[in-house]
Amino acid sequence: MLRIFDNLSPDTRVLPALQGRLEAHMDTRNPGTPLDLEAVRRARVNRTAADRRAATLAATRAGNADWLLRAVAMIDLTTLSDDDTEGRVRRLCDKALRPLRSELLVALGAEGVGVTAAAVCVYDRFVPMALAALGGRLPVATVSAGFPAGLSPLATRVAEIEASVKAGADEIDVVIVRGLAQEGRWEALYDEITAFRRACGDRCMKVILGVGELGALDNVRRAATVAMMAGADFVKTSTGKEKVKATLSAGLAMAAAIRDYHRDTGHGVGLKAAGGIATAREALSWLALVREELGEAWMHPGLFRIGASSLLADIERQLEQVGRSACGR
Repeated sequence: MLRIFDNLSPDTRVLPALQGRLEAHMDTRNPGTPLDLEAVRRARVNRTAADRRAATLAATRAGNADWLLRAVAMIDLTTLSDDDTEGRVRRLCDKALRPLRSELLVALGAEGVGVTAAAVCVYDRFVPMALAALGGRLPVATVSAGFPAGLSPLATRVAEIEASVKAGADEIDVVIVRGLAQEGRWEALYDEITAFRRACGDRCMKVILGVGELGALDNVRRAATVAMMAGADFVKTSTGKEKVKATLSAGLAMAAAIRDYHRDTGHGVGLKAAGGIATAREALSWLALVREELGEAWMHPGLFRIGASSLLADIERQLEQVGRSACGR
């Protein structure tokens, strides 16, 4: 029934398959390149065309169980609230491992498939507890480098990343100084992200651009290009704290940068959409964007993530409707 899982036997769990893809990607991770200012300045975006394209993506594949389940497998299930507690983080980890109720999976004909989130994302102080709760079954991501503003001294931000590595985080989401991109100070931005990459070591580094605070889409595409040249494993839209968060137009600019970087270097860099993605319909629009702009090779957690806290509840509601329809109710 579920085309996404047609290549798996009934007793094969999705998690090991997806994790294997992630590990294979990280074995050939982006090493970065020297800064090419000519290529950076050449990166442009036609705003009108991007907005028009975004509008066509905005209502994609509603009610499709295949894609809804695929969206679940891409989620970095996140809690980054000021009042986070150990109890909340434990519940988040439990939900990441079992995001959908067993009776719902039965109704969808997917009871033999192990559906999980891609990772959990928590503040640094909760990393050890999340690692213990997940027991190595899912990666633990954290935010660092002066999150969310990124305005503390560089040495402080690098020390935060080193602390995140020491705490055991598998993935580290770092935030850039948006003013560097706004002012076109690409050398300074490259140097900072390069320092972040050194501090991350072998941990997956996702570079948060803060697209809603970069102004023109040209800046979004250029900032993504610089981040990849500096060694980013993923480029990420937003911290979730900005007034303007993840937009499809910004996602198209980032996807164009990723596509060009892959063409020029052969290295695949991931895209993470985060910030304000709260409905299944929005998630499916991002899936459509990635598949159509980057291709099927990007349609797994090693190269695409959705950072979200409340999205899962809406996906579950949509899947319940699909399940009731399948049962003739």
